[in-house]
Amino acid sequence: MAAAGSSVVKRVEELGDLAQAHIQQLSEAAGEDDHFLIRASAALEKLKLLCGEDKECSNPSNLLELYTQAILDMTYFEENKLVDEDFPEDSSQKVKELIGFLSEPEILVKENNMHPKHSDLLGDELLECLSWRRGALLYMYCHSLTKRREWLTRKSSFLKKYLVDGISYLLQMLNYRCPIQLNEGVSFQDLDTAKLLSEGIFSDIHLLAMMYSGEMCYWGLKHCADQQPENHEVDTGVSGASYTTHEETLDFREVGEKILKNGPRLLILV
Repeated sequence: MAAAGSSVVKRVEELGDLAQAHIQQLSEAAGEDDHFLIRASAALEKLKLLCGEDKECSNPSNLLELYTQAILDMTYFEENKLVDEDFPEDSSQKVKELIGFLSEPEILVKENNMHPKHSDLLGDELLECLSWRRGALLYMYCHSLTKRREWLTRKSSFLKKYLVDGISYLLQMLNYRCPIQLNEGVSFQDLDTAKLLSEGIFSDIHLLAMMYSGEMCYWGLKHCADQQPENHEVDTGVSGASYTTHEETLDFREVGEKILKNGPRLLILV
């Protein structure tokens, strides 16, 4: 375990240096200071200082958290730029790059077999945020693509892949934490809030993730219905405590119906 921890520290330091260089390029291109880039750079500077200390004594969890927070801020700056420009025609590579950045913390944990569950090292909130940001990015990208009729006639298969990946990330986000089981041992003051927690809805972002997933299922049925189904690694549960995924075909209609079954009831509670 110590060797794995040392390996994570070394890799996080390398990734931090790469991210810092990328932030520098973004800052120079922007021509002005940006709050998110400044905060990301500050986190990476702190990361660099901690990595400079005795690596055997460094806490991999703390270092990975700093790196993840920096990545979330850095990519948020770039995502905003894409949204402001309504995702230019050549955005696919940039979207792929951002997804890669946001996937790196999970990949790092998995490659080093640090913990049986990612949440033991990264924490549920960071894991949820990483999945949410990837899913929301693909939602916004797909929303832009569905308005381009000529593109859809030529590349609907690409849209399907983006939709499947986006839905998978959003469902993953909804599955990190266990719904609160309401019983005599759980005290609560607001019944509506308790019902939301029992459905695995811990914030407005969780509810938004359900809405985004449902809309993406609709786009899949509308624009990709004639394509052959493909296998993707995805957990189609809308809420629950699963930390594992399994191979199955993502059925837009089936997933959408599950979301619709819970969605209206939750919206009433909100």
